[in-house]
Amino acid sequence: MSKVKIIFLGTPLFVKLIKDTLAKHFTLVKSLKEADLAVVAAYGRILTKDELDIPQYGFLNIHPSLLPKYRGPSPIQQAILNGDKVSGITIIKMDEDVDHGPIIYQEKLELSDNDNFDTLSKKMFQLAAQVSPKIIEDFVSGRIQPTPQNHDQATYCVRLTRESGYFPIDNPLSAEKLDRMIRAYHPWPGVWTVWEIKNQKSKIKKIVKFLPDGRIQMEGKKAMPMRDFLNGYPDFPLKEL
Repeated sequence: MSKVKIIFLGTPLFVKLIKDTLAKHFTLVKSLKEADLAVVAAYGRILTKDELDIPQYGFLNIHPSLLPKYRGPSPIQQAILNGDKVSGITIIKMDEDVDHGPIIYQEKLELSDNDNFDTLSKKMFQLAAQVSPKIIEDFVSGRIQPTPQNHDQATYCVRLTRESGYFPIDNPLSAEKLDRMIRAYHPWPGVWTVWEIKNQKSKIKKIVKFLPDGRIQMEGKKAMPMRDFLNGYPDFPLKEL
């Protein structure tokens, strides 16, 4: 299979392991026109039909959810937000619609109550790196027949923005929901609110960030445990994380 020419398309650092693994088993190329197959993982651009049709074997997409659940750009975050105990990876043959193509392979992965986006991303794409060479070999050899997704069961997640992690301080979240948000949105976009600090002369609005491991950070200050934060700011409305 080393003669199979693959182009890998993936943006974040945590998918580099997949690229490195594929390089050990196949021939990686720089141009789509040179490729027999394209492999995509966490790639931010939507591809056109003309692009999808270029490689002989098309495009395979590694998606970090059990499709058709959580189609879209933030499946890992959504699984944590929803308190899922199990998620996984799905490899599909891409078509023109986002995360819509037939399934080549799926594998489940248990979620921990301590997982955040950063740790879970690494777990999922490490798993993908382990299985990808064999799956690609079987697919190219015709030993795997793609299975259509059940589109009636599809659910979707949205593209995150900086505002996704905001909540109003006068309408605080439950401890459980806040914990899930902190883990889902670490390190970006983060969970934050705006608090108006009152002193004898004025009122100043400051951004307060909520971090994993029970830490909290006032704008312009170092992160610290909640207990220490409340010693300095006893009027802060939230008393625990």
